[in-house]
Amino acid sequence: MIVKGVNLIPDVPMPQVIELGQEAERLGYDKCWVYDEGLATRDVYVSLAAIAQKTGKIQLGTGITNPFSRHPAITVSSIATLDELSDGRAFLGIGAGGTLTLAPLMIERQRPLTAVREMLQIIRPLLRGEAVSFRGEVVQLQEARIAYARPDLPVWIAGRGKKMLALGGEMADGVVLEFLHKNFIQNYVDLVKSGAQVSGNKPKICYSTMIITNERVMEELRPHMTYRLVDSPPEVKELIGMTDQDVEAIRVTMGSRGLVEAGKLIKNEWIAPFVIMGSASECAEELSSIMSRYGFDEFLLPILETQTAASLMAEIGKVLSMI
Repeated sequence: MIVKGVNLIPDVPMPQVIELGQEAERLGYDKCWVYDEGLATRDVYVSLAAIAQKTGKIQLGTGITNPFSRHPAITVSSIATLDELSDGRAFLGIGAGGTLTLAPLMIERQRPLTAVREMLQIIRPLLRGEAVSFRGEVVQLQEARIAYARPDLPVWIAGRGKKMLALGGEMADGVVLEFLHKNFIQNYVDLVKSGAQVSGNKPKICYSTMIITNERVMEELRPHMTYRLVDSPPEVKELIGMTDQDVEAIRVTMGSRGLVEAGKLIKNEWIAPFVIMGSASECAEELSSIMSRYGFDEFLLPILETQTAASLMAEIGKVLSMI
């Protein structure tokens, strides 16, 4: 049976964030991830703790946090505290972090692959309650210890880079593959598996994309495809027919007029290869085929517009119930 999750952006007042977490549980979602976007949103751990106190079953975790804006050991302490508060429902999602989170803090994302690897190297011994001394290029600890953590708390990596995905396969409990061109899914799965072969690890893989059953959802997604498409690899842009001129026009509009206006430059045919789209039954059939073909363990629904999140979770919940 597929594990179903939602990824919430806490960009609304806390009472509404809590309500969305409760609604996700009521609708039968198994996991609630919460974005960590620094100053752009409410604090990720306060949000998760608040949801934890008003829910009883749904698993809760960061979707995702990074090794730069908080010391990785403080992150482990925070997630262990959440796990204690939620009676063992916490998981940790990590990645390299992005501009929205780090730029206002004037933090440069230096050696991101090294930073994430070093974070993974200290997480597990800290969760086991060991005293950890570590001298890495980015992460450093001296006799650091956490006495209240659960050793088997799950740790996930999210990323798009080849080396980051291989790292996830090598060291994480799970890897999130998000908004991939469907022609290249196997390539990304193979990267995760290649990393797993290095260590003998057996990570789970979570597939995340938008399921579009009506025009409203398409229009909500369109602005958020701007940064995803302009940062896509050259072979992906070539395959969808996005030219250098298109990329430049989108970048300029993003900077001068914002995502909504830039989104108007995004063509439907550019979006289609990255999403599941059609009637509810058509979406269920395609998603079921993808999950089975690539051996995915979980599906994660991104919530991009908080104001319509409850209706979207309900709509997609019906699709997922058909699988």
